[in-house]
Amino acid sequence: MSATTAPIAAPVHWPAGDTSRIPFAVYTDEQLHQQELERFFYQGHWCYVGLEAEVPNPGDFKRTVVGERSVILSRAADGSLHCFENVCAHRGMQFCRKRHGSGMKEFVCPYHQWSYTLSGDLQGVPLRRGVRQDGQVKGGMPSDFNPKEHGLTKLKVAARGGVVFASFDHDVEPLEDYLGPTILAYYDRLFDGRELKILGYNRQRIPGNWKLMQENIKDPYHPGLLHTWFVTFGLWRADNKAALKMDAHHRHAAMISTRGNAGKQSEVSQVTSFKSSMELEDKRFLDIVHEDWWGEPTAVMTTIFPSVIFQQQVNSVSTRHIQPDGHGNFDFVWTHFGFADDTPEMTARRLRQANLFGPAGFVSADDGEAIELSQCGFTQKPTHRALAELGGRGVEETDHMVTETLIRGMYEYWRKVMEPPRSAASHAALPPEGALAALGRPGGGAASPEKDAA
Repeated sequence: MSATTAPIAAPVHWPAGDTSRIPFAVYTDEQLHQQELERFFYQGHWCYVGLEAEVPNPGDFKRTVVGERSVILSRAADGSLHCFENVCAHRGMQFCRKRHGSGMKEFVCPYHQWSYTLSGDLQGVPLRRGVRQDGQVKGGMPSDFNPKEHGLTKLKVAARGGVVFASFDHDVEPLEDYLGPTILAYYDRLFDGRELKILGYNRQRIPGNWKLMQENIKDPYHPGLLHTWFVTFGLWRADNKAALKMDAHHRHAAMISTRGNAGKQSEVSQVTSFKSSMELEDKRFLDIVHEDWWGEPTAVMTTIFPSVIFQQQVNSVSTRHIQPDGHGNFDFVWTHFGFADDTPEMTARRLRQANLFGPAGFVSADDGEAIELSQCGFTQKPTHRALAELGGRGVEETDHMVTETLIRGMYEYWRKVMEPPRSAASHAALPPEGALAALGRPGGGAASPEKDAA
């Protein structure tokens, strides 16, 4: 569905005028969801599709999604990376069903055996020249059929530090500009050019709006309150040394925390999630080894809008891929990784600490349930609003965790893209980045109809 045919959602009323009170309709309205897919996932934005370590060799591929569209990330014979839609150019079949594969020479649609190269070009059409019967050639494709015009829909691809992004919008701004200098610094801290090593995957389906996971990782208020593990063992507490950073558009963010400099135990003893009697059966979960690349922070959670979270919680590192599926559900895919030069002991440590996270993690299981119950509340009371006023009503970077500024910032950006100015005069009054974002294309000009329809 192109931007020109997407259903038009009714205007959303923001009770406070700003983004400190978020209408529940933002999470429950189906037409809004369809517009979000067009404006955030299919136009003007980069979306995460995987790690280069998942497709290290020619012939390797990974099936994943951008928004709600199935796509394939592949490595061609010359070593180049490609991403194209998993929709046959002939009759529209999703031809690839495997999540991962290797040693591929081509992709073949099982329906009519149309075949494509590893870069998505059409290379073979059975019976294209028809069949010979009784001395005559019958059937076949029209004489003006050109295979070059019927390849798979290709996405623009960018890779940095072993991470691969893709966009349906070939006029999207460069990835580095999309991230912005502030967030790029934290990105490069984790993905600094070292070879990555895949350790494993988790998948879960969460019955909630996809934005709630972006919110959850932009929310420093809840970790020391909801997560017993975090506050009891001091991995993430509100009184840890901290900083909250954003890009210029306020769409991406980094939450930075340093373990070991919080106040006395008595200062959190009144928090109900703090369990002074809780002990670890296996003390190795807290076998934390400082790594030189960290610098001072022991945890940095980076949200790249709209599709991915980069996690570094002590020695556990992973990507978390948000995959919308309707306005009330999303799939959440965790890719746990390490580095090729890790010792066996460090690899074991990373895997052990990964048990804090994932669908059944000591910490993350709480988040999935909280999101589900939030969605239930939104559906029950669709005309109500959420309150995000901790730390004030504005949007600013801070040096503490007692704020919801990152959530307000994300919805400030959301409103610029989803609620374009109503007149040319008001559009001209926007700052340049706001005016571009209002078009759903923060770094480029208007999309061509052909690319919008891709």
